[in-house]
Amino acid sequence: MIIQVGDDSTTWESFVDFIASELESSRRAYEEVTQMIERSQVELTRLTQRNANINAHLQQLQNQFESVPRNDIRVVYDSALDAQRRLLVMRSQVEKLQSDQAHLEKYINLLEKVQSFLTEGSPAGGKRGRNGGMAMLEKLIDAQETERQKLSRQMHDGPAQDLSNFIVQAEIASRLFDLDPLKAREELENLKNAAMATFQKVRLFIAGLRPMMLDDLGLFITVQRYGETFSSETGAEVSVITRGAQQRFAPYAEVMIFRAIQELMNNAYRHNQDTLRKLSIEVFLEVGDQFVRVVVRDDGKGFDIHRLQESSGLGLRLIRERVEMLGGTMDIDTAPGQGCRVTLQIPLSNITL
Repeated sequence: MIIQVGDDSTTWESFVDFIASELESSRRAYEEVTQMIERSQVELTRLTQRNANINAHLQQLQNQFESVPRNDIRVVYDSALDAQRRLLVMRSQVEKLQSDQAHLEKYINLLEKVQSFLTEGSPAGGKRGRNGGMAMLEKLIDAQETERQKLSRQMHDGPAQDLSNFIVQAEIASRLFDLDPLKAREELENLKNAAMATFQKVRLFIAGLRPMMLDDLGLFITVQRYGETFSSETGAEVSVITRGAQQRFAPYAEVMIFRAIQELMNNAYRHNQDTLRKLSIEVFLEVGDQFVRVVVRDDGKGFDIHRLQESSGLGLRLIRERVEMLGGTMDIDTAPGQGCRVTLQIPLSNITL
C-alpha cells in the first residue's frame, strides 16, 4: 500500500472515507459474528446435554451388558459417537468464532484510533497536520510490512521446510511397504517424531506471534513467562524484575512494549551466540507515577553505538519509532566489550485505559 504525502486534499479525503467504510463494515461483521456465537452457544449447550444423557445411558448399558440385545448396544454406541463428533465440531466452531470476534474487536479499535487521528489531526493543524498524520501512517504501515516479511521468512525457513520433508518421508514409507515393511514402519515412526517436533515449533511460533496470555493476564505475567521460555530455549540466563502496580494498559501499548522486549532479547542472543560463556539478560519493568520504564540489559560483547547510528538497524529503529509515537524516549548505552543496555520510557497518561 502506497500513500502519497502532499497537498492533494483528494488523496487525504479518500483515505478518510476508506477508513470510515472499513470501520462500518468491520462493525457489521462483528455484530454478525456475535449473533452467530450466541446461536452456537445455545446449540453447544444442547449438544453437551445430549452427550451427557447418552453417556449416562452407556453407563447403564455397562451394568446390564449381558442382558441387553447387541443391536441395542450398537445403536447406543453409534449415537454416542455421533453426539461426540457433533459436540467437537460445535466446540471448534465456537472457538473459531470467538477468535474471529477477538480479532475483529482489535481491528475495530485500531480503525477507531486511526479515524480519530485523521479527523482530529495534529495539534499543529492545517497542511502540516495532514502531512504529519500521513507520515505517522506511513510509519505504521512500514512496521506492519516489516512484520509480514519477518513472518514470511520464518514460515519459509521453518514449518514450510519441515512440511516438504514430511512429503518426502511419506513417499519413502509408502514405497517401502511392499519391499520392507519393517523399514517402512521405521520411516513412519521418524515421520511421527518429526511431526511432533514441528508441532511444538508451530505452537511456540504462534505464541511468539501473539501470546494469548497477553490478552488474558496482561503484560507483566506475559513478560515473566516469556523470559522463562526464552531461557529454556536458548540457554541464556534471563531474569525479569518488575516494580510498581501491575496494572493493565491499553492493548496496543501492551503489544508494543512486549514486542520491544521480545526484539531486544532476541537481538541480545543473536549478536552474542559466538561468545563462549553463558549470556545473561536482565529485563526490568517499572510502573512509576508518571512513566512506564523498560530496561533490557545484557552482559554480551556490546557494539559501537556510532556504527549503529550509521547503519540504522531496522529492529531498533522500529522500536524507537513506536516508542516515540506514544510520546516516549529510547536510550541505548553500549560499547565494545561492555554489554548493552536499552531503556524505554513512556508517559503513563498516553497508554492507560
